[in-house]
Amino acid sequence: MALIQVRVDEELKNQANAIYNELGIDLSTAVRMFLKKSVLEGGIPFDTKIDQLTLNAILSIDKMRTLSENNGNSEISLDEINEEIKLARAERKNRK
Repeated sequence: MALIQVRVDEELKNQANAIYNELGIDLSTAVRMFLKKSVLEGGIPFDTKIDQLTLNAILSIDKMRTLSENNGNSEISLDEINEEIKLARAERKNRK
């Protein structure tokens, strides 16, 4: 088996990863699929796409996930989130 190394912009890699994760595959599998389809079609294939609205949603969710991880709150539970909301509401009410 051969190894292919490709240099790409970090943001491009992250955006592609978000798309492929949504499709249930990893980047390596996507590259292999691209190469196999290119050979079958005798050219560059671009027939598998996600509509722009879905793509924007995927990229937004991925960005929020990254921000959450960078802020250290990616492992917060729903109960903890609800408690934070409850405390914020009580604090806001007390200020009035």
